[in-house]
Amino acid sequence: MSSTLQTALVGPASADSVLASKGRSFHWARHLLGAVHATRATRLYRFCRYIDDLADEAESVPLAQRALAELASSVRSGQASDPIIQDGLALMQECDIDADIVLDLISGVQSDLQPVCMPNLDALLRYCYQVAGTVGLMMCKVLDTHASAAFPHAVDLGMAMQLTNICRDISADAAAGRRYLPATMVGDLTCEQLLQADDALRENLQACVLALLDCADTYYASGELGLSYLPLRARTSMLVAARVYHGIGSELRARRQFCGTDRAVVPPWRKFVITSQVLLTRPWTPSFWRQPRRHDADLHQALTNFPTSRTAVCWRDAD
Repeated sequence: MSSTLQTALVGPASADSVLASKGRSFHWARHLLGAVHATRATRLYRFCRYIDDLADEAESVPLAQRALAELASSVRSGQASDPIIQDGLALMQECDIDADIVLDLISGVQSDLQPVCMPNLDALLRYCYQVAGTVGLMMCKVLDTHASAAFPHAVDLGMAMQLTNICRDISADAAAGRRYLPATMVGDLTCEQLLQADDALRENLQACVLALLDCADTYYASGELGLSYLPLRARTSMLVAARVYHGIGSELRARRQFCGTDRAVVPPWRKFVITSQVLLTRPWTPSFWRQPRRHDADLHQALTNFPTSRTAVCWRDAD
């Protein structure tokens, strides 16, 4: 591959196009970041999306398993021939991102290669940590936030967004053989049953989704408390991203239809309103500036088996 083509594949314009097409909420919020942080955050999104796509866009499960295993090997060795992975590895080195965090993300993505039937809420929260809480940890480093007290809140924000995704994408996930809704909340349903839900089942699904959105609200609240550890512009940008994503849950609550093919989105006018509210009101809120004294450890009860989450879970109260 020529150096010109490699540059095109991994350059800022390429990363921004990925973010614009696949991460519209974050693409909106990135404009509030400074140039360095915006570029880093966009590169991080592309790297994480690439990991997802290795699983979702592979021609077969064996090919996806092989690609993810090779990626894990590259993360461990710090070497790769793929230009996008090279850029991800360079970003890890530049921002001091622990390889084990990326390996946890890869492990979560690998778990999606088999049929998913989530047994209970704790299992779902562990999955949310793997595929999204880890991204929150990496984002801290990308935004030059190295205080360990910030990490559990970053995990919570990532998990909240993933819970929102799961509530939004029930039908699409079921079509791919994945039922993330916990069996303890909806019963041990097959994906086919989810796709062909009758009125009685839809009522049960509605109760489950509303409960999961309430759970997400708790994690959003904790995530927002930790934004005070970020640099000012990053704090504002991440708050806008969080509020826009939270708006997807509000849209789901309003429509009360969780198994359709019409994907819930936050329209541009609503994003503008959310951004304006953040810019005009949040700087006058003490929590925007004041760092929380402690993190609610109960939110991470399900995560204690993950070595990379221990730094985010086991920290002493701030002074």
